[in-house]
Amino acid sequence: MVNHMLMITADFENIASLQPQGGCDDPDFSYFFKIKCGRCGEVSEKETCVTLNDTVPLLQGKGTAHLIQKCKFCGRDGTVTMIPGKGKPLTQELSEGAKYAPLMLFDFRGYEPEGFVFSGAWTAESVYMLGECQ
Repeated sequence: MVNHMLMITADFENIASLQPQGGCDDPDFSYFFKIKCGRCGEVSEKETCVTLNDTVPLLQGKGTAHLIQKCKFCGRDGTVTMIPGKGKPLTQELSEGAKYAPLMLFDFRGYEPEGFVFSGAWTAESVYMLGECQ
């Protein structure tokens, strides 16, 4: 089992926190990755989408994964399973310290993440409360 924690950082200006719109464990939020085959090293041409809400039964054995994909070059199957409960929003404190926030933990089997594609609906909270601005 090879777990990869997706970590993000950003330079904030008047932002208190940033996270996927429904939170880090939002079942409908789509995480997009370029992935690399663990056997032949081929990198996917298109981004691969993984969502907590979408599960598929494993081809062998019991259980489910959030993605099962066959490498177009060598034909090997790989899976990606999301492990919720480990993510936290990126806060102003982390941003100012140039530190990363963990968003989601992924179990990659047969593939490796090659790059995260920042997209989808995100929630950014302002450091200013309504009525505080002058």
